[in-house]
Amino acid sequence: MRFWDTSALVPLIVNENETDYCIRLLAEDQEILVWCLTKVEAMSALCRRVKEGGLPESDFRHAKARLTTILDGAYEIMAIGTVRNRTCRLLEVHPLRAADACQIGAALVACQEKPERLPLMCFDQRLKAAALKEGFVLNPGLNDKC
Repeated sequence: MRFWDTSALVPLIVNENETDYCIRLLAEDQEILVWCLTKVEAMSALCRRVKEGGLPESDFRHAKARLTTILDGAYEIMAIGTVRNRTCRLLEVHPLRAADACQIGAALVACQEKPERLPLMCFDQRLKAAALKEGFVLNPGLNDKC
């Protein structure tokens, strides 16, 4: 099982540089763990692409359906209060946006504060830097080319 940040889920939904890598890892281990508000973040990313002209409306409908399919089979971290507490600490320590801090907070809750036990899938640079400092193993097998 891996914790998938939104930046790693989006390549499973629309074509990006990391798509082949993410599909390969998902084929190896289909258990996905996410923060309960990941769907909101992913929808925001998709809608932004449509508004900016990078994703046609017909592709948006397919991407939205794929997102729903993936997340319907995922495990979600729902412990809002506990994640909120971890997130507040993360915001004091790392230069993160709130949503990114929530992602790491949820991952910390999922692994019971033992980040070396839970690989974290992520392509956002700020989130990656903070996750590494927290002790997570990132993007196994990628050689950190992103």
